[in-house]
Formats: sequence, structure tokens, C-alpha cells
Amino acid sequence: MISNIVLIGFGPYEIIALLLVILILFGGKKIPELARGLGKGIREFNSARASIEDEIKEGMKKNDKKELKE
Repeated sequence: MISNIVLIGFGPYEIIALLLVILILFGGKKIPELARGLGKGIREFNSARASIEDEIKEGMKKNDKKELKE
């Protein structure tokens, strides 16, 4: 699975080394908290993005209907 991850020029050994450094720096107990916070942030970002996309699409539909009436 790790070999399927494609990061900017990082191979599987570099990714493993990076994960080990993160484990050493933050410890095993702190990593789940960081992952939860990251997941929550990503979910909030995607929700906000979807909301903005919906508003833009709705505005475009209203604009198209307005132009058809004219």
C-alpha cells in the first residue's frame, strides 16, 4: 500500500523514514489525535467547498432562467 502512494519524488523508503520520524517526534499517543484533527479539517473543507459549488450552480441556474425569460 505504501508503494502506491505517490508523493513528490518520495519512494517507499523515504515515506517509511518520514513516518518513523513523525512517530518519534509526536509519540504513539499523539498521532491518533493529530489524524482525527486532520480528518476533521479535511471534512470541513470539503463540506465548505461543496456548499460553495452548490451556491454557484444555483446562481448560474437562476441567471440562465432569467436570460430565457428575456
